[in-house]
Amino acid sequence: MSSELDSVRFYKLHRSELVSYADSFVRDRASAEDIVQDAWERVQAVEQGRSLAEPLGYFYRTVRNLALDWLRARKRDCVEADSDPMVLAATLQDRSPSPEATVSARKDMNLVLESLDELPERSRLALTLHTVDGLKLREVAQQLGLSVTFTHQLIAEAKLHCIQCLSRRL
Repeated sequence: MSSELDSVRFYKLHRSELVSYADSFVRDRASAEDIVQDAWERVQAVEQGRSLAEPLGYFYRTVRNLALDWLRARKRDCVEADSDPMVLAATLQDRSPSPEATVSARKDMNLVLESLDELPERSRLALTLHTVDGLKLREVAQQLGLSVTFTHQLIAEAKLHCIQCLSRRL
């Protein structure tokens, strides 16, 4: 991402998925939006000094780290605020998703499943083995009879395809 214009386009393209990703940790959409904004500022600051090889991965890691920091701070604040169980129970947020979030998640899942169907069989299998079954790259490569490098490329391209399909929905 060499220019500021590319950076802005990158942010706009992936913002929604990043907010959903942060929300999956903190279960608070407003806080998730704040976390993504903070992450964006950090990515821009890092980007000023150097070019990022994998900006999307860096962005996701930054969002994840900030979300975990947010959770730790919240847990610390809850414990410090009051140890009365009734008061703590009253302050706990309902973590069940809203009906709108459920519908949106189902639509996203259907889009991901449709995008998986568009992939070549080997790419779909590599991605499924790695992300769903939790196999390591080396294990996926062995199972498919491919090199680890090529397997990594297949998985990265398959993930990118799914992300692009989700982005087109916006």
